[in-house]
Amino acid sequence: MEIEAVNNLSPFKKLTPEQDKLVDQVITFSKQHLRQDFPAVFTIYGDAGTGKSVVLSHLFNQIQTAARKDKESTLYGSENYFVVNHPEILKIYKEIAGQLPNLYKKDFTRPTSLINTLDKKHSKVDIVLVDEAHLLLSRSDPYNNFTYQNQLVELIRRAKIVILVFDTHQVMRTKTFWTKEKLESITHDFSHQDYYLTHQFRMNASDELINWFNNFTDKLEIKPLPKNARQNYDFRIFDDAEKMRQEIVKRNSEVGLSRILSATGYPSTLDGKKHYIQEGNFKMPWDQYNYTVKPWAEIPQTINEVGSFYTCQGFDLNYTGIIISPPISQIPGTNHLQVDTHKFTDTEAFKRRKDLSEKELNGIKKQLFMNQLNVLFKRGVYGTYIYAHDPLLRKTLYEMYSKLK
Repeated sequence: MEIEAVNNLSPFKKLTPEQDKLVDQVITFSKQHLRQDFPAVFTIYGDAGTGKSVVLSHLFNQIQTAARKDKESTLYGSENYFVVNHPEILKIYKEIAGQLPNLYKKDFTRPTSLINTLDKKHSKVDIVLVDEAHLLLSRSDPYNNFTYQNQLVELIRRAKIVILVFDTHQVMRTKTFWTKEKLESITHDFSHQDYYLTHQFRMNASDELINWFNNFTDKLEIKPLPKNARQNYDFRIFDDAEKMRQEIVKRNSEVGLSRILSATGYPSTLDGKKHYIQEGNFKMPWDQYNYTVKPWAEIPQTINEVGSFYTCQGFDLNYTGIIISPPISQIPGTNHLQVDTHKFTDTEAFKRRKDLSEKELNGIKKQLFMNQLNVLFKRGVYGTYIYAHDPLLRKTLYEMYSKLK
């Protein structure tokens, strides 16, 4: 049965008791602060797959239902918006809006669009919900019409209440560089509450395998594979990228939403032409800019493209085949990894910043790159397949996997 992205973010999806309680908590917080002091900020922290976005989706539906229908509610008549700085995810929310009576497509927008629209009208709004707040710009981006220094600061200036979800693992570009400390230096200046979601919902994988992924990306360590890596989860490591592609094509024909993914390190230029990833007999182009209203992974033809964090972040896929790209290699004689920033080919993601020294920037680039890989590792609901470009790393991983089998 194919999982469609819209179903995983829909307010029709049943919440757990903890998530239900959190929605009630945020609504109570919002009502209190609309009556009393504002601005106020509620932050929901959580790693990929912990249900942050579906909580936000339920929450917004309840807020807009009260705002438009419940004359007895403090929220009645309030003007509220839902923003996300990701065009593919925005498409999903607009699709959801078409299915529910109190959610309108115009309620969902990009942060820059909302900020600039409010500036033109010289007005403010009541509540702004921010999905994927780790994608908010933390510096100006005049090319994309954002001339201020920080999108979160500007949203707080224009709203009574801001509710946001945040994951430090999903910070992946220098122009959206955030740390938890940087975030809280802004949010904790106001009346605020913080909440942490910890239970992993997306992946059927064991906690031990998820920890293995985290060690790989956070500590640059190749730990022994956990014995239960394949328990109730289709985890595989390949020494041939083309064979991995063939298996992903099979999974896609069986259940849909199965794709090949990779990170920077292969030819990539924003010139509208196709740029290919080649590994032995494997040869496929990168994902292209998606001009359709459908998310990239739900377009059947994208089984013939390699997806990136640009097109898969925030989405569930059934199966993923991940190519660990050229910047990552194993340090000979050790179980540690190294990242070569000179092999990065995505210049857009790793632009210089005037507020960071060259040394700081180099360290941050490595961190952002491994965050990209962490996001790719955590897309697959039913299975994750891996192939490594670096010959030594490929050999090490495949030998570990062979013993596991």
